[in-house]
Formats: sequence, C-alpha cells, structure tokens
Amino acid sequence: MSTPIAPPSTVAATSGISLDTSRLASKENLQAAGQKFESIFTGMMLKSMRAAKLGDGLFDSKSEEQFRDMQDQKLAENMAAHAPIGIGKAMTDFLGRAAAAQVPAQAPANPDSEGTKP
Repeated sequence: MSTPIAPPSTVAATSGISLDTSRLASKENLQAAGQKFESIFTGMMLKSMRAAKLGDGLFDSKSEEQFRDMQDQKLAENMAAHAPIGIGKAMTDFLGRAAAAQVPAQAPANPDSEGTKP
C-alpha cells in the first residue's frame, strides 16, 4: 500500500522539505530555536578547537575523549543559555523579520473590497 502524500502547499515537491512556517509565529519557539542553534554552533566551535591540538597528551585515552566531548556539549548548552555570543539572537531576529514579511504576502486579496470605499 502506498502512503498518502502531503499537499504541495506544505511540502516542497522536489526536496521533501516542509514549507509550513506556522512555528515561526510563536516568539517562544523562535527563542528556543535560537538558543539551540547557538548551543550547536558553540559546540562545533569547541570541537574544532579541541581538534586543533598540536600533540597528544601523555595520558590521553578514548574514554577521556568521550567524557571531554560530553563536557563540551554541556558547556556549549550552558554558554548558550547564560552567556550567548549572539549568533542565536541574530538568527531569531532574521527569522522573525522573515515571518513578518511573509504575513502580508500570504494574505488573500478580496476582490469584492477592491474599488469600494466605506
């Protein structure tokens, strides 16, 4: 049996990416997304800095590396929550402006109201 396909208005036909932007209407969702984005970005930055080490330590091991990765992940989450660098807020502001710009463009035109004045 085949699965039903979502209407093309909510899913891009070629890529399968949802075009539903209703989540952007909530300020809390935008802020949470910005904080999560900042956490991921900071974590990637920490991981990149750790990878740039010049030599192996005398007592380095895989288990120590695993715990260091977990510690870096928690550090990134705490940094995003308490001392953000600003990239999450920039993304939140950008998405908020994009959502506000789409609202007038999506409003359907009422042909009965054109040309009549109250």
